[in-house]
Amino acid sequence: MSLKLRINDVEVSASPGDGLLDVARRNGFSIPSLCHLESLPAIGACRVCLVEVTKGRRTKLTTACNYEVQDGIAVTTDSPEIHRHRAMNLELLLARAPAAEAIRKLAAQYGVSHPRFGPLKYNPLPNCILCERCVRACAQLGHNALTIIGRGDRKRIGLPFNKPAESCVGCGSCVSVCPTDCIPVKDTPKTRTIWGQSFDFVLCQECATPVITEKNRAHAIKTKGLPEDYYDLCEACKQAATSERFAAIVW
Repeated sequence: MSLKLRINDVEVSASPGDGLLDVARRNGFSIPSLCHLESLPAIGACRVCLVEVTKGRRTKLTTACNYEVQDGIAVTTDSPEIHRHRAMNLELLLARAPAAEAIRKLAAQYGVSHPRFGPLKYNPLPNCILCERCVRACAQLGHNALTIIGRGDRKRIGLPFNKPAESCVGCGSCVSVCPTDCIPVKDTPKTRTIWGQSFDFVLCQECATPVITEKNRAHAIKTKGLPEDYYDLCEACKQAATSERFAAIVW
C-alpha cells in the first residue's frame, strides 16, 4: 500500500509507518535535525526538525522525525513560523553546548550566534544536548550500557546505577553517533578508555592496527556466529589479502 502526500506542493509517495523526516530527505527536501538517525528509533528530542503539517482544515507544528506519514497530508518544511521556532530551539541547545561546532554552525544559519540563556548550573557532560543518540545506539546493539538519569534541569546521560556497566564492550558506537563529540574517549595503540573502563584492543596480525576491543570481539563472535579468526586482520589487510588471492588466481 502506497500513501500520497505533498511536501512543499510536490506530491511524493511513502509507505505506512514511514517517518516524515526520512520521507522528506529521500525525496530531496532539506530539514535540519540533530537527534535523528534513520537506523534508530525517533524521539523528537532536539526539536529542530519542526515542520507544518496540514490535514483537512487543521495545520499544526510538529517534529518531522517521529511523525508517521498519513495519506493526503500537506507538509511545509520552512516558513517564518518554523524558522522562529527552530531558532529558539537552537538557542536553547547552544546554551547547553556552546563549544559544539555542529550546534554553532546550524544556529548561525538561523541567525543565532549567542544564547540569551545559560550557562547551565548543572552540566556533568559538557556540550551534551540530551539527544539520546548514544543511549539509543547502545540499546540497538543490545548492550544497554547507557541510560537517562534524572529529570528536568538535572537530566543527564549516564551509567545505570552510576557505575561502569558490565554490558559495555567498548565498541565506541556512542562516540560515533554523538552530534557534538562530547563523549570522552581515549585510545592508545593498545587500549581504549571510555565510560570509566579500559578495554584492550585486538591488533591486526599483519600491521598491528587496532581492530576491535577484545570484549567486543568476544561478544560479536558469540552473537553473530562469526569464525574465531574473523578479526585477526584489519579491513585494509583483509582487502590486500583478497586482492593478492585474486591476482594469484588470474595469473
